[in-house]
Amino acid sequence: MSSSALDNEPQQTTPPPNHPAPGLSKMGLAAWIALLVLLGAELMDMIDQSVVLTALPAIQESTGAGPAAVQWLTTGYSLPIAVGLITGGRLGDLYGRRKILLIGTVVFTTASLLCGLAAGPGVLIGARGLQGVGVAIMIPQILATLHVTFKGQHRSKVFGLYGAVMSLANVLGPVMGGLLTEADLFGQSWRPIFLVNVPVGLAVLLLGRRFIPESTVQKADRPDLTGMLLSALAIVLIVFPLTEGHLHHWPLWCFAVLAAGLLALGVFLCHQQRKQGNAPLVTLSLFRSRQFSGGMAAQLMHGLLCGLFFMTWTLYLQRGLGMSPFHAALAFVLLSLGELAGATIVAKSGGRFARRLPQAGALIAAASMAAYGLQAAEGQADLTLPAMTAPVVLIGFGLGMVGGPLADLSLARVPHENAGAASGLFNTAIHLGIALGTALTALVFFATTGGSLGAGLHRGAFITVLWWVGGLLVLMWALMFCLPKHTDDPAD
Repeated sequence: MSSSALDNEPQQTTPPPNHPAPGLSKMGLAAWIALLVLLGAELMDMIDQSVVLTALPAIQESTGAGPAAVQWLTTGYSLPIAVGLITGGRLGDLYGRRKILLIGTVVFTTASLLCGLAAGPGVLIGARGLQGVGVAIMIPQILATLHVTFKGQHRSKVFGLYGAVMSLANVLGPVMGGLLTEADLFGQSWRPIFLVNVPVGLAVLLLGRRFIPESTVQKADRPDLTGMLLSALAIVLIVFPLTEGHLHHWPLWCFAVLAAGLLALGVFLCHQQRKQGNAPLVTLSLFRSRQFSGGMAAQLMHGLLCGLFFMTWTLYLQRGLGMSPFHAALAFVLLSLGELAGATIVAKSGGRFARRLPQAGALIAAASMAAYGLQAAEGQADLTLPAMTAPVVLIGFGLGMVGGPLADLSLARVPHENAGAASGLFNTAIHLGIALGTALTALVFFATTGGSLGAGLHRGAFITVLWWVGGLLVLMWALMFCLPKHTDDPAD
Protein backbone atom coordinates (compact mmCIF):
# COMPACT_ATOMS: atom_id res chain seq x y z
CA MET A 1 0.00 0.00 0.00
CA SER A 2 1.30 3.46 -0.84
CA SER A 3 2.17 5.59 2.20
CA SER A 4 2.52 8.91 0.39
CA ALA A 5 -0.86 10.26 1.49
CA LEU A 6 -0.01 9.68 5.14
CA ASP A 7 3.68 10.59 4.97
CA ASN A 8 2.92 14.03 3.53
CA GLU A 9 0.33 14.95 6.18
CA PRO A 10 1.29 17.37 8.94
CA GLN A 11 1.84 15.46 12.16
CA GLN A 12 -1.33 15.51 14.23
CA THR A 13 -0.12 13.56 17.24
CA THR A 14 1.92 14.59 20.25
CA PRO A 15 4.25 11.86 21.52
CA PRO A 16 5.86 12.28 24.93
CA PRO A 17 9.62 12.79 24.97
CA ASN A 18 10.46 9.33 26.30
CA HIS A 19 8.71 7.47 23.47
CA PRO A 20 9.39 7.15 19.76
CA ALA A 21 7.26 9.28 17.49
CA PRO A 22 4.31 7.74 15.66
CA GLY A 23 5.25 6.55 12.21
CA LEU A 24 8.21 4.34 13.18
CA SER A 25 10.37 3.90 10.12
CA LYS A 26 12.00 0.68 11.32
CA MET A 27 10.56 -2.29 13.16
CA GLY A 28 13.03 -2.29 16.06
CA LEU A 29 12.71 -4.29 19.27
CA ALA A 30 10.62 -1.64 21.02
CA ALA A 31 8.24 -1.47 18.05
CA TRP A 32 7.85 -5.25 18.01
CA ILE A 33 7.13 -5.33 21.74
CA ALA A 34 4.55 -2.56 21.36
CA LEU A 35 2.96 -4.48 18.48
CA LEU A 36 2.83 -7.72 20.47
CA VAL A 37 1.25 -5.93 23.43
CA LEU A 38 -1.40 -4.31 21.22
CA LEU A 39 -2.19 -7.57 19.43
CA GLY A 40 -2.23 -9.43 22.76
CA ALA A 41 -4.81 -6.97 24.11
CA GLU A 42 -6.88 -7.41 20.92
CA LEU A 43 -6.68 -11.20 21.21
CA MET A 44 -7.80 -11.08 24.85
CA ASP A 45 -10.76 -8.83 23.96
CA MET A 46 -11.90 -10.91 21.01
CA ILE A 47 -11.58 -14.31 22.72
CA ASP A 48 -13.89 -13.28 25.53
CA GLN A 49 -16.70 -12.65 23.07
CA SER A 50 -17.01 -16.38 22.39
CA VAL A 51 -15.12 -18.20 25.16
CA VAL A 52 -18.29 -18.45 27.23
CA LEU A 53 -20.29 -20.34 24.58
CA THR A 54 -18.90 -23.84 25.14
CA ALA A 55 -18.87 -23.32 28.92
CA LEU A 56 -22.53 -22.29 29.25
CA PRO A 57 -23.87 -25.70 30.41
CA ALA A 58 -21.27 -25.87 33.21
CA ILE A 59 -21.98 -22.28 34.23
CA GLN A 60 -25.71 -22.95 34.32
CA GLU A 61 -25.25 -26.07 36.42
CA SER A 62 -22.92 -24.50 39.00
CA THR A 63 -24.66 -21.14 39.37
CA GLY A 64 -28.28 -22.17 38.86
CA ALA A 65 -28.68 -19.67 36.02
CA GLY A 66 -31.98 -19.88 34.15
CA PRO A 67 -32.44 -19.54 30.39
CA ALA A 68 -32.78 -15.75 30.50
CA ALA A 69 -29.63 -15.41 32.63
CA VAL A 70 -27.69 -17.61 30.22
CA GLN A 71 -28.81 -15.37 27.35
CA TRP A 72 -27.57 -12.28 29.16
CA LEU A 73 -24.14 -13.81 29.75
CA THR A 74 -23.48 -13.16 26.07
CA THR A 75 -25.76 -10.18 25.48
CA GLY A 76 -24.49 -8.39 28.60
CA TYR A 77 -21.01 -8.51 27.12
CA SER A 78 -21.75 -7.42 23.56
CA LEU A 79 -24.22 -4.63 24.33
CA PRO A 80 -21.78 -2.32 26.20
CA ILE A 81 -19.28 -2.84 23.37
CA ALA A 82 -21.74 -1.73 20.71
CA VAL A 83 -22.80 1.22 22.89
CA GLY A 84 -19.35 2.41 23.90
CA LEU A 85 -17.00 1.93 20.95
CA ILE A 86 -17.60 5.32 19.32
CA THR A 87 -17.21 7.11 22.65
CA GLY A 88 -14.11 5.06 23.47
CA GLY A 89 -12.48 6.07 20.22
CA ARG A 90 -13.15 9.76 20.82
CA LEU A 91 -11.82 9.58 24.40
CA GLY A 92 -8.55 8.21 23.05
CA ASP A 93 -8.28 11.09 20.60
CA LEU A 94 -8.89 13.60 23.37
CA TYR A 95 -6.94 12.25 26.33
CA GLY A 96 -4.29 9.98 24.84
CA ARG A 97 -4.73 6.57 23.24
CA ARG A 98 -2.17 4.77 25.41
CA LYS A 99 -3.66 6.23 28.59
CA ILE A 100 -7.23 5.24 27.66
CA LEU A 101 -6.04 1.79 26.53
CA LEU A 102 -4.45 1.16 29.91
CA ILE A 103 -7.57 2.40 31.75
CA GLY A 104 -9.69 0.01 29.69
CA THR A 105 -7.25 -2.81 30.49
CA VAL A 106 -7.66 -2.16 34.23
CA VAL A 107 -11.47 -2.29 33.88
CA PHE A 108 -11.38 -5.47 31.77
CA THR A 109 -8.87 -7.29 34.02
CA THR A 110 -10.79 -6.40 37.19
CA ALA A 111 -14.05 -7.55 35.60
CA SER A 112 -12.44 -10.83 34.51
CA LEU A 113 -11.37 -11.48 38.12
CA LEU A 114 -14.93 -10.78 39.30
CA CYS A 115 -16.28 -13.20 36.66
CA GLY A 116 -13.96 -15.94 37.88
CA LEU A 117 -14.98 -15.38 41.52
CA ALA A 118 -18.73 -14.96 40.91
CA ALA A 119 -20.92 -17.27 42.98
CA GLY A 120 -24.25 -16.50 41.33
CA PRO A 121 -25.62 -15.53 37.93
CA GLY A 122 -26.38 -11.92 38.93
CA VAL A 123 -22.78 -11.08 39.81
CA LEU A 124 -21.51 -12.94 36.76
CA ILE A 125 -23.83 -11.04 34.40
CA GLY A 126 -22.82 -7.73 35.98
CA ALA A 127 -19.12 -8.59 35.68
CA ARG A 128 -19.61 -9.60 32.03
CA GLY A 129 -21.18 -6.21 31.40
CA LEU A 130 -18.17 -4.54 33.03
CA GLN A 131 -15.91 -6.61 30.77
CA GLY A 132 -17.81 -5.19 27.79
CA VAL A 133 -17.22 -1.65 29.07
CA GLY A 134 -13.49 -2.37 29.29
CA VAL A 135 -13.45 -3.74 25.73
CA ALA A 136 -15.32 -0.70 24.40
CA ILE A 137 -12.60 1.50 25.90
CA MET A 138 -9.69 -0.68 24.71
CA ILE A 139 -10.48 -1.75 21.14
CA PRO A 140 -10.57 1.68 19.44
CA GLN A 141 -7.19 2.58 20.94
CA ILE A 142 -5.61 -0.55 19.46
CA LEU A 143 -6.66 0.16 15.87
CA ALA A 144 -5.97 3.89 16.17
CA THR A 145 -2.51 3.32 17.66
CA LEU A 146 -1.62 0.88 14.88
CA HIS A 147 -2.90 3.42 12.35
CA VAL A 148 -0.80 6.36 13.57
CA THR A 149 2.31 4.43 14.68
CA PHE A 150 3.19 2.29 11.67
CA LYS A 151 3.52 3.46 8.07
CA GLY A 152 4.11 2.17 4.56
CA GLN A 153 4.73 -1.54 4.10
CA HIS A 154 5.23 -1.96 7.84
CA ARG A 155 1.64 -0.77 8.39
CA SER A 156 0.23 -3.15 5.78
CA LYS A 157 2.06 -6.06 7.38
CA VAL A 158 0.92 -4.97 10.85
CA PHE A 159 -2.71 -4.89 9.70
CA GLY A 160 -2.21 -8.32 8.17
CA LEU A 161 -1.11 -9.56 11.60
CA TYR A 162 -4.11 -7.77 13.10
CA GLY A 163 -6.36 -9.74 10.75
CA ALA A 164 -4.60 -12.96 11.77
CA VAL A 165 -5.28 -12.21 15.44
CA MET A 166 -8.96 -11.53 14.71
CA SER A 167 -9.20 -14.78 12.77
CA LEU A 168 -7.50 -16.74 15.53
CA ALA A 169 -9.69 -15.22 18.23
CA ASN A 170 -12.92 -16.06 16.38
CA VAL A 171 -12.29 -19.78 16.78
CA LEU A 172 -9.90 -19.92 19.73
CA GLY A 173 -12.60 -18.66 22.10
CA PRO A 174 -14.95 -21.68 21.81
CA VAL A 175 -11.99 -24.09 21.80
CA MET A 176 -10.48 -22.57 24.96
CA GLY A 177 -13.87 -22.47 26.64
CA GLY A 178 -14.46 -26.16 26.03
CA LEU A 179 -10.97 -27.37 26.84
CA LEU A 180 -10.51 -25.31 30.02
CA THR A 181 -13.94 -26.28 31.32
CA GLU A 182 -13.38 -29.96 30.58
CA ALA A 183 -9.91 -29.86 32.17
CA ASP A 184 -11.50 -28.66 35.45
CA LEU A 185 -8.25 -27.06 36.62
CA PHE A 186 -7.93 -27.15 40.44
CA GLY A 187 -11.58 -28.19 40.54
CA GLN A 188 -12.65 -24.75 39.28
CA SER A 189 -14.71 -25.97 36.28
CA TRP A 190 -15.46 -22.95 34.01
CA ARG A 191 -13.77 -20.24 36.12
CA PRO A 192 -10.30 -20.45 34.48
CA ILE A 193 -11.78 -19.16 31.19
CA PHE A 194 -12.04 -15.78 32.91
CA LEU A 195 -9.15 -15.97 35.39
CA VAL A 196 -6.63 -16.51 32.58
CA ASN A 197 -7.22 -12.87 31.59
CA VAL A 198 -5.71 -11.61 34.84
CA PRO A 199 -2.02 -12.37 34.12
CA VAL A 200 -2.46 -11.35 30.48
CA GLY A 201 -4.05 -8.05 31.52
CA LEU A 202 -1.23 -7.34 33.98
CA ALA A 203 1.34 -7.99 31.25
CA VAL A 204 -0.47 -5.56 28.92
CA LEU A 205 -0.43 -2.92 31.65
CA LEU A 206 3.26 -3.26 32.50
CA LEU A 207 4.60 -3.59 28.95
CA GLY A 208 2.10 -1.18 27.40
CA ARG A 209 3.06 1.62 29.79
CA ARG A 210 6.70 1.16 28.83
CA PHE A 211 6.64 0.48 25.09
CA ILE A 212 3.41 1.79 23.49
CA PRO A 213 3.93 5.36 22.19
CA GLU A 214 1.36 7.91 23.31
CA SER A 215 -0.62 9.81 20.70
CA THR A 216 -3.27 12.50 21.08
CA VAL A 217 -4.94 15.12 18.91
CA GLN A 218 -3.54 18.62 19.27
CA LYS A 219 -5.94 21.25 20.63
CA ALA A 220 -8.61 18.66 21.36
CA ASP A 221 -12.04 19.94 22.36
CA ARG A 222 -14.25 18.68 25.16
CA PRO A 223 -16.23 15.50 24.39
CA ASP A 224 -19.74 15.76 22.99
CA LEU A 225 -21.70 14.48 26.00
CA THR A 226 -25.09 14.92 24.30
CA GLY A 227 -23.88 12.97 21.30
CA MET A 228 -22.55 10.23 23.57
CA LEU A 229 -25.91 9.86 25.33
CA LEU A 230 -27.92 9.93 22.09
CA SER A 231 -25.66 7.37 20.38
CA ALA A 232 -25.81 5.09 23.43
CA LEU A 233 -29.61 5.38 23.59
CA ALA A 234 -30.00 4.66 19.88
CA ILE A 235 -27.75 1.60 19.92
CA VAL A 236 -29.34 0.16 23.07
CA LEU A 237 -32.84 0.61 21.65
CA ILE A 238 -31.80 -1.07 18.39
CA VAL A 239 -29.69 -3.92 19.80
CA PHE A 240 -31.93 -4.84 22.77
CA PRO A 241 -35.03 -5.93 20.80
CA LEU A 242 -32.86 -7.69 18.23
CA THR A 243 -31.26 -9.67 21.04
CA GLU A 244 -34.44 -10.39 23.04
CA GLY A 245 -37.05 -10.62 20.28
CA HIS A 246 -36.65 -14.31 19.47
CA LEU A 247 -36.91 -15.24 23.18
CA HIS A 248 -40.36 -13.62 23.38
CA HIS A 249 -41.64 -14.61 19.92
CA TRP A 250 -41.30 -11.06 18.56
CA PRO A 251 -44.09 -9.22 20.45
CA LEU A 252 -45.26 -5.77 19.42
CA TRP A 253 -43.07 -4.01 22.00
CA CYS A 254 -39.93 -5.27 20.22
CA PHE A 255 -40.91 -3.43 17.04
CA ALA A 256 -41.92 -0.35 19.04
CA VAL A 257 -38.54 -0.24 20.80
CA LEU A 258 -36.75 -0.78 17.48
CA ALA A 259 -38.69 2.10 15.93
CA ALA A 260 -37.77 4.28 18.91
CA GLY A 261 -34.14 3.33 18.36
CA LEU A 262 -34.28 4.39 14.72
CA LEU A 263 -35.89 7.67 15.77
CA ALA A 264 -33.13 8.22 18.35
CA LEU A 265 -30.59 7.49 15.64
CA GLY A 266 -32.16 10.17 13.45
CA VAL A 267 -32.05 12.68 16.30
CA PHE A 268 -28.40 11.75 16.90
CA LEU A 269 -27.49 12.34 13.24
CA CYS A 270 -29.25 15.71 13.24
CA HIS A 271 -27.38 16.67 16.40
CA GLN A 272 -24.08 15.60 14.85
CA GLN A 273 -24.83 17.62 11.72
CA ARG A 274 -25.30 20.72 13.86
CA LYS A 275 -22.10 19.97 15.77
CA GLN A 276 -19.85 19.65 12.70
CA GLY A 277 -16.88 21.94 13.24
CA ASN A 278 -17.57 22.03 16.99
CA ALA A 279 -16.13 18.75 18.35
CA PRO A 280 -18.82 16.27 17.22
CA LEU A 281 -18.76 12.68 18.46
CA VAL A 282 -18.91 11.43 14.85
CA THR A 283 -17.18 13.30 12.06
CA LEU A 284 -19.80 12.91 9.34
CA SER A 285 -17.36 14.14 6.70
CA LEU A 286 -15.66 10.73 6.99
CA PHE A 287 -18.61 9.23 5.13
CA ARG A 288 -18.03 11.48 2.13
CA SER A 289 -15.16 9.15 1.26
CA ARG A 290 -16.43 6.21 -0.74
CA GLN A 291 -13.47 4.25 0.62
CA PHE A 292 -14.55 4.68 4.25
CA SER A 293 -18.32 4.39 3.79
CA GLY A 294 -17.99 1.34 1.53
CA GLY A 295 -15.59 -0.28 3.98
CA MET A 296 -18.01 0.41 6.84
CA ALA A 297 -20.85 -1.27 4.96
CA ALA A 298 -18.64 -4.27 4.14
CA GLN A 299 -17.64 -4.51 7.81
CA LEU A 300 -21.32 -4.51 8.80
CA MET A 301 -21.91 -7.45 6.42
CA HIS A 302 -18.85 -9.18 7.87
CA GLY A 303 -20.28 -8.98 11.38
CA LEU A 304 -23.73 -10.06 10.21
CA LEU A 305 -22.45 -13.24 8.54
CA CYS A 306 -20.25 -14.08 11.55
CA GLY A 307 -23.21 -13.69 13.92
CA LEU A 308 -25.33 -15.91 11.69
CA PHE A 309 -22.75 -18.60 10.86
CA PHE A 310 -20.84 -19.43 14.04
CA MET A 311 -23.82 -19.94 16.36
CA THR A 312 -25.70 -22.14 13.90
CA TRP A 313 -22.56 -24.07 12.94
CA THR A 314 -21.98 -25.03 16.57
CA LEU A 315 -25.57 -26.29 16.88
CA TYR A 316 -25.31 -28.17 13.59
CA LEU A 317 -22.10 -29.94 14.60
CA GLN A 318 -23.37 -31.04 18.00
CA ARG A 319 -27.08 -31.56 17.37
CA GLY A 320 -27.24 -32.16 13.63
CA LEU A 321 -24.20 -34.45 13.41
CA GLY A 322 -24.08 -35.62 17.04
CA MET A 323 -20.47 -34.54 17.63
CA SER A 324 -19.07 -34.20 21.12
CA PRO A 325 -17.89 -30.75 22.28
CA PHE A 326 -14.30 -31.94 21.78
CA HIS A 327 -14.87 -32.94 18.15
CA ALA A 328 -16.80 -29.73 17.52
CA ALA A 329 -13.77 -27.85 18.89
CA LEU A 330 -11.61 -29.70 16.36
CA ALA A 331 -13.83 -28.38 13.58
CA PHE A 332 -13.17 -24.86 14.86
CA VAL A 333 -9.44 -25.64 14.83
CA LEU A 334 -9.66 -26.63 11.14
CA LEU A 335 -11.38 -23.35 10.31
CA SER A 336 -8.79 -21.49 12.39
CA LEU A 337 -5.92 -23.07 10.47
CA GLY A 338 -7.53 -21.92 7.23
CA GLU A 339 -7.98 -18.39 8.57
CA LEU A 340 -4.38 -18.20 9.72
CA ALA A 341 -3.20 -19.33 6.28
CA GLY A 342 -5.31 -16.67 4.57
CA ALA A 343 -4.17 -13.95 6.97
CA THR A 344 -0.52 -15.02 6.50
CA ILE A 345 -0.81 -14.52 2.75
CA VAL A 346 -2.24 -11.05 3.39
CA ALA A 347 0.59 -10.19 5.78
CA LYS A 348 3.24 -11.29 3.27
CA SER A 349 1.63 -9.35 0.42
CA GLY A 350 2.56 -6.02 2.02
CA GLY A 351 -0.64 -4.42 0.68
CA ARG A 352 0.37 -4.81 -2.98
CA PHE A 353 -3.00 -6.14 -4.14
CA ALA A 354 -5.26 -3.59 -2.40
CA ARG A 355 -8.94 -4.62 -2.62
CA ARG A 356 -8.31 -7.60 -4.89
CA LEU A 357 -7.04 -9.78 -2.04
CA PRO A 358 -10.03 -9.38 0.34
CA GLN A 359 -12.41 -9.63 -2.62
CA ALA A 360 -10.81 -12.91 -3.61
CA GLY A 361 -11.17 -14.09 -0.02
CA ALA A 362 -14.89 -13.26 0.04
CA LEU A 363 -15.47 -15.24 -3.18
CA ILE A 364 -13.43 -18.22 -1.92
CA ALA A 365 -15.46 -18.27 1.30
CA ALA A 366 -18.76 -17.96 -0.62
CA ALA A 367 -17.89 -20.84 -2.98
CA SER A 368 -16.76 -22.98 -0.03
CA MET A 369 -20.03 -22.24 1.81
CA ALA A 370 -21.94 -23.48 -1.24
CA ALA A 371 -19.79 -26.62 -1.45
CA TYR A 372 -20.28 -27.26 2.27
CA GLY A 373 -24.04 -26.88 1.87
CA LEU A 374 -24.14 -29.38 -0.99
CA GLN A 375 -21.98 -31.79 0.99
CA ALA A 376 -24.24 -31.51 4.05
CA ALA A 377 -27.34 -32.09 1.91
CA GLU A 378 -25.90 -35.22 0.28
CA GLY A 379 -23.83 -36.68 3.13
CA GLN A 380 -26.41 -36.13 5.85
CA ALA A 381 -25.59 -38.28 8.91
CA ASP A 382 -22.49 -39.78 7.23
CA LEU A 383 -20.70 -36.43 7.15
CA THR A 384 -17.62 -36.80 9.35
CA LEU A 385 -14.96 -34.36 10.45
CA PRO A 386 -12.36 -35.63 7.93
CA ALA A 387 -14.94 -35.44 5.14
CA MET A 388 -15.72 -31.78 5.83
CA THR A 389 -12.08 -30.74 6.22
CA ALA A 390 -11.65 -29.27 2.72
CA PRO A 391 -14.66 -26.90 2.68
CA VAL A 392 -14.17 -25.88 6.32
CA VAL A 393 -10.49 -25.01 5.80
CA LEU A 394 -11.31 -23.10 2.62
CA ILE A 395 -14.07 -21.14 4.38
CA GLY A 396 -11.52 -20.13 6.99
CA PHE A 397 -8.93 -19.35 4.33
CA GLY A 398 -11.28 -16.96 2.56
CA LEU A 399 -12.38 -15.23 5.76
CA GLY A 400 -8.76 -14.88 6.85
CA MET A 401 -8.04 -12.84 3.72
CA VAL A 402 -10.73 -10.27 4.53
CA GLY A 403 -10.36 -8.87 8.07
CA GLY A 404 -6.95 -7.18 8.01
CA PRO A 405 -7.09 -5.61 4.50
CA LEU A 406 -10.66 -4.42 5.05
CA ALA A 407 -9.60 -2.48 8.15
CA ASP A 408 -6.41 -1.21 6.51
CA LEU A 409 -8.02 0.02 3.29
CA SER A 410 -11.09 1.49 4.99
CA LEU A 411 -9.04 3.55 7.45
CA ALA A 412 -5.96 4.20 5.29
CA ARG A 413 -6.68 7.85 4.43
CA VAL A 414 -8.51 8.84 7.59
CA PRO A 415 -6.77 11.94 9.06
CA HIS A 416 -4.81 11.16 12.21
CA GLU A 417 -6.94 13.51 14.28
CA ASN A 418 -10.01 11.38 13.44
CA ALA A 419 -8.30 7.98 13.73
CA GLY A 420 -9.88 7.08 17.08
CA ALA A 421 -13.40 8.10 16.07
CA ALA A 422 -13.10 6.27 12.74
CA SER A 423 -11.78 3.15 14.49
CA GLY A 424 -14.67 3.26 16.95
CA LEU A 425 -17.16 3.51 14.09
CA PHE A 426 -15.48 0.68 12.21
CA ASN A 427 -15.58 -1.67 15.21
CA THR A 428 -19.16 -0.65 16.03
CA ALA A 429 -20.16 -1.78 12.54
CA ILE A 430 -19.05 -5.37 13.13
CA HIS A 431 -20.69 -5.57 16.58
CA LEU A 432 -23.97 -4.19 15.24
CA GLY A 433 -23.64 -6.70 12.42
CA ILE A 434 -23.26 -9.53 14.93
CA ALA A 435 -26.42 -8.34 16.71
CA LEU A 436 -28.30 -8.30 13.42
CA GLY A 437 -26.92 -11.75 12.59
CA THR A 438 -28.21 -13.07 15.91
CA ALA A 439 -31.68 -11.71 15.10
CA LEU A 440 -31.52 -13.23 11.62
CA THR A 441 -30.61 -16.56 13.22
CA ALA A 442 -33.99 -16.60 14.92
CA LEU A 443 -35.74 -16.16 11.57
CA VAL A 444 -33.56 -18.38 9.38
CA PHE A 445 -32.51 -21.18 11.75
CA PHE A 446 -34.70 -21.44 14.85
CA ALA A 447 -37.91 -20.79 12.94
CA THR A 448 -37.18 -24.00 11.02
CA THR A 449 -36.12 -26.17 13.95
CA GLY A 450 -38.89 -24.87 16.24
CA GLY A 451 -36.66 -25.61 19.20
CA SER A 452 -36.53 -29.31 18.30
CA LEU A 453 -33.40 -31.37 18.96
CA GLY A 454 -34.01 -33.43 15.83
CA ALA A 455 -30.84 -33.93 13.79
CA GLY A 456 -32.62 -33.71 10.45
CA LEU A 457 -34.22 -30.37 11.28
CA HIS A 458 -30.88 -28.88 12.32
CA ARG A 459 -29.18 -30.12 9.14
CA GLY A 460 -31.88 -28.63 6.95
CA ALA A 461 -31.89 -25.32 8.81
CA PHE A 462 -28.10 -25.09 8.67
CA ILE A 463 -28.06 -25.66 4.92
CA THR A 464 -30.46 -22.72 4.59
CA VAL A 465 -28.12 -20.63 6.74
CA LEU A 466 -25.17 -21.47 4.47
CA TRP A 467 -26.98 -20.07 1.44
CA TRP A 468 -27.78 -16.88 3.35
CA VAL A 469 -24.17 -16.52 4.47
CA GLY A 470 -22.95 -17.14 0.92
CA GLY A 471 -25.23 -14.35 -0.29
CA LEU A 472 -23.86 -11.99 2.38
CA LEU A 473 -20.30 -12.79 1.26
CA VAL A 474 -21.18 -11.91 -2.33
CA LEU A 475 -22.72 -8.63 -1.13
CA MET A 476 -19.57 -7.89 0.88
CA TRP A 477 -17.48 -8.60 -2.23
CA ALA A 478 -19.55 -6.06 -4.18
CA LEU A 479 -19.22 -3.42 -1.45
CA MET A 480 -15.44 -3.78 -1.53
CA PHE A 481 -15.42 -2.24 -5.02
CA CYS A 482 -15.54 1.04 -3.07
CA LEU A 483 -12.01 0.31 -1.84
CA PRO A 484 -8.98 1.29 -3.98
CA LYS A 485 -8.05 -1.10 -6.78
CA HIS A 486 -4.39 -0.17 -6.57
CA THR A 487 -2.28 0.80 -3.60
CA ASP A 488 -1.40 4.14 -5.19
CA ASP A 489 -5.00 5.17 -6.00
CA PRO A 490 -5.66 8.76 -5.00
CA ALA A 491 -8.04 9.48 -2.13
CA ASP A 492 -11.67 10.01 -3.01
